[in-house]
Parts: sequence; C-alpha cells; structure tokens
Amino acid sequence: MVHRCARVPAAVLAGLLVGFGPATAMGLADPPAAAELQVDRSLHLAGAPNARDVGGYRTADGRTVRTGIAFRTDQLTDLTPADLAELNRLGVREVDDLRTVYERALAPDRIPAGAQANWYDVIGAAPLPELMSTLAGGADLYRAFITAPGANQAVAAVLRDIIETGRDPEGGAVLFHCTAGKDRTGWVAAVLLTVLGVDRDTVTADFLLSNHYRNAAPGDGLAGVEQAWLDSAFDQVQRSYGSFDRYVSEGLGLSAAEIDALEARMLG
Repeated sequence: MVHRCARVPAAVLAGLLVGFGPATAMGLADPPAAAELQVDRSLHLAGAPNARDVGGYRTADGRTVRTGIAFRTDQLTDLTPADLAELNRLGVREVDDLRTVYERALAPDRIPAGAQANWYDVIGAAPLPELMSTLAGGADLYRAFITAPGANQAVAAVLRDIIETGRDPEGGAVLFHCTAGKDRTGWVAAVLLTVLGVDRDTVTADFLLSNHYRNAAPGDGLAGVEQAWLDSAFDQVQRSYGSFDRYVSEGLGLSAAEIDALEARMLG
C-alpha cells in the first residue's frame, strides 16, 4: 500500500471541502448531450451512485476504449454486500483511493474480496498554504491536481496499475475513487481518456456525467461539477508543461513504452 504524509489539521478541512465539493453555489455547466446520457455507464451500486465504467468511448483514430478494465467511483464506504459481490464479479483487483488521510479515517473503504487496496493521495501532501488555497474548490482545486506535490505521482500510479493488470495473466480491473467520485476521480479519468486519444468534447461529457449520476441540481456547486473547473486543469497543464504530451512524459513520468502498454490494454 502506498502512503503519503499529510498534515492532519489541514487534511481535516480538505477532506470536508474537497471531498464533497465547494460550499459556494455556482452555475453548473449544461449537462452532457442527450446522446451521452442514453448510454448507461453506471455500475448500479446501491452504495456508490457515481460508480461507472470509463470504457466505451471512441478515440480520434476510430478505436474504442475497452469496458470492464477501469472503473471510476465515489467512496466505497457504503457498499452493500450485493455491491461488493458485483465488484468481485467485475474482476476488480486494484482499488486506488485518491482521498486524504482524514477522508480515509472518516469513511474507510469496503474492498471486494481479493482486491489490493492502494492509497494515492492527490493533494494531501501539499504545503499548508497551498492546500488552504484550494479549499474554496473550483478552479484552484483543479489547478492543484497538477501543481500539488505528489499529485502527478498519484495520477501516474493509477495509470500504471491499469498497465500492470494487463501484464498479470489473471488480468483484472482497476477501480479508482475519491469521496464523491467527481473531482479528483474526474481529473484522473480525463487524463486517462485523453492519453488514449479520446477527443476533448467527449472527455468533458464524461466529466459532466457526475451531474447526472449525482442528481446535481442546476447551481448546486456542492454536489455537481462545472466544465470551467476541468478547463482550469487543462489550462494549468499548458502553463506548467506547455502541452499535454509533456505533462504526461515529464509531469506524470510515463515512458513511451508505458503509454504503448496502456493503449494495448485499453484500446480495441
């Protein structure tokens, strides 16, 4: 299990505000196009309503992201026995927790039988002033997904787990999650799909599906997400690295061979 240190007082605040979203009301972006919502991506877990398959999308070169390999979810604290049985049936072998130490203590995961639990804290290792600056959520939080110490390593770890399950003769799926399954989880999913060659509009539509699965009302900045937040993260990638490709190679540290292996695992 991978551990990263975090200041507990700051993590307490971050866990409350980052885990569930900014407390201020914001105008949410329009929901994804109706065609996107017609595809049922939900895993139908009673205890994790935002649990869904990352696959099924088309890439710019005409390939398809395979289903049944990577799942994005909200926290696993409230999973029912039936939910756990379903994740076991789906072959979940790696559970990657992106939350802070406080969130994990407040709401421990329930892990399906036979799965390995990994802790990849996205923002908990940030220095106190930087961490406090993200507590309002929104754009500042999403920029921290690129700039916070340990954030890039956490994102890269999820992608490498997906690669490694492809090398395992027994295979298996990777499940990654935060608290609400919309912010940190949303960025990791956006990175994964972008690396695989899914176009930006589709990546954004997948991100905005959290509003649908979490039943976020218009203007509910606590339960939902906004396109501008995701745009802020991509903008920070440009500011910090000059291009998405350099973010992947220099920020995440993924080699060309690893990217090839990820594509081989995820694309059909």
